[in-house]
Amino acid sequence: MVPTAEGRAFDVVVIGGGPGGYATALYAASAGLQVAVVEKEKVGGTCLHRGCIPAKEFLETAAVYRTVSGAKEFGVQVEQPVVDFAVSQARKQKVVEQNHRGLAGLMKGRGVTTLTGTGTLLPGRKVRVEGAAGIEELVGRDVVLAAGSVPRTIPGFEVDGTVVLTSDEVLDLDHLPGSVVVIGGGAIGCEFASMFADLGVHVTLLEAMSSLLPGCDEDVVAAVSRAFRKRGIDVHTGVQVAGHERAGSGTVVGFGDGQQVAVDAVVVSVGRRPATAGLLDEGTGVRIDERGFVEIDRYQRTGADGVWAVGDVVATPQLAHVGFAEGIVAVKGILGEPVVPVDYDRVPWCIYCHPEVAFAGMTEAAARAAGYDVVVKKDPFGGNSRARIIGDTDGLVKVVAERGPDGRAGRILGVHMVGPWVTEQLGQGYLAVNWEATVDEVAAFVQPHPTLSESFGETVLALTGRGLHVG
Repeated sequence: MVPTAEGRAFDVVVIGGGPGGYATALYAASAGLQVAVVEKEKVGGTCLHRGCIPAKEFLETAAVYRTVSGAKEFGVQVEQPVVDFAVSQARKQKVVEQNHRGLAGLMKGRGVTTLTGTGTLLPGRKVRVEGAAGIEELVGRDVVLAAGSVPRTIPGFEVDGTVVLTSDEVLDLDHLPGSVVVIGGGAIGCEFASMFADLGVHVTLLEAMSSLLPGCDEDVVAAVSRAFRKRGIDVHTGVQVAGHERAGSGTVVGFGDGQQVAVDAVVVSVGRRPATAGLLDEGTGVRIDERGFVEIDRYQRTGADGVWAVGDVVATPQLAHVGFAEGIVAVKGILGEPVVPVDYDRVPWCIYCHPEVAFAGMTEAAARAAGYDVVVKKDPFGGNSRARIIGDTDGLVKVVAERGPDGRAGRILGVHMVGPWVTEQLGQGYLAVNWEATVDEVAAFVQPHPTLSESFGETVLALTGRGLHVG
């Protein structure tokens, strides 16, 4: 760090301390660069404080409740459990704070300078920091924009924090509503719908598209839809919402063709938008597209020399691990090292509803639309010994492979899973897709038995034409 007449100078100044920003900072610091991070709240960003981590803690509460409720099937005699959501909220906050302290300590240990305030990029790779202590300017040899995102809202559903909620407000609840409408059947909406339903809340799920989880493989979507309906979630797809009217302590939501539902709360879960308002001053040379995203090339470079962008401010999958990967790409570019850009068509996706969803690569429909002649094999978890042991057999593993000149299955194009703990099983499927492995190569993997993960190996082995338990 070198003080100058223009302000403190760093090798890299990062605006935003969420997953993309802190990954950039940690990776750059580990390479010996002097790094400053400007964060308006706490390092960790939405993912740690209002997104991934707290949401998964509540989903784990739901899983524990579900397990205890079904304990009698295993000969364990217990009373019907009761949820004290205030206790779960306190546990969630404890987990978040522990992770935050760990991250802050890690950044301090790497020598990263963290400033609390709002960062704005000025021309010449200067960053104005406005915080409680006043205004300060930093100068970066390189600057990385990583300001993250905020929940999208929809007209007619102004967020009030009591009846109309976004993910931010849901994760601050200290009690459960009796009934909710979840607007949006994507990943976040399905996670909230699943959590509430498991905890005894009556859930109505409204999705404008023709099916839940747009972008997922149709067999995965079908499995989730069946499971949701079996658990009493009232799912409506292909419907538009038509506002709401307060009624007592709750509200009545209109949707579809004159339909209505009275609920205690509405959860608006229609995605997130980039937090680029106020990020740039005039004359920086960085361009923002019509949707509010920072424009970049494949190597995270903006239109301004020495300015990079990663994470939710760019139009790439809004996943924390994508932000991690983009931060590494940016730092390697800053260092002038050889770098392979992120292949967004193959990144792993995980959705933590019940049943869980995990996938990497092309869906069957996408592969066919791209002109591939494909071979497909599916293995339901109902035939998996470990799934039967734990009493969780909903779902399947599906592998999409390219048909070779000899008519046999060759390169693996996509792996799609829905079922118990599939978010922890995707690793070998992602490696197969990312490394363009063939069915024959992956079939040689020795799968431990009995495990949930052997369903992937069994499915691939069956694609060779000589399966064991899978036909």
